[in-house]
Amino acid sequence: AGSKSVDEVAWYTETTNDSGAKEVGGLKANDLGLYDMSGNVYEWCQDWYGTYPGGIAIDPQGPATGSGRVIRGGDWDGSAGGCRSAVRIYGYPGNRNYGVGFRVVLAPGQP
Repeated sequence: AGSKSVDEVAWYTETTNDSGAKEVGGLKANDLGLYDMSGNVYEWCQDWYGTYPGGIAIDPQGPATGSGRVIRGGDWDGSAGGCRSAVRIYGYPGNRNYGVGFRVVLAPGQP
C-alpha cells in the first residue's frame, strides 16, 4: 500500500520472524508518508464480504448484509502477497483473532 518494497513498509512473516505484532512506526513510511498500512494486523472494514458487481467499479461496496466482514492488508504471520490492499478476505465479527485489528486515524489539525 503505497510502496514498491513490501519488506521496507510491512510487517509479515519474513520481517517479523513470526514474533507477533509490532509497534506502529517501526518500519519506513510508505510513499504517501503513512506507516503500517500493510501487514502487522489485518484491518477490519465496514463492508460485508460478498461478490462485487461485474464490470469496472470505483470503491465497490459489498452486499448490504452478511455474516462476514471484509478484512484487508495482511498480518504479521502471513505472506507478502497478503499485504496487497487488493487482497480481500473475511472474518466474523463475533470471533477473536490475534492478527486482526483496526487502524485509528487522526486527521491533520484535529485534537
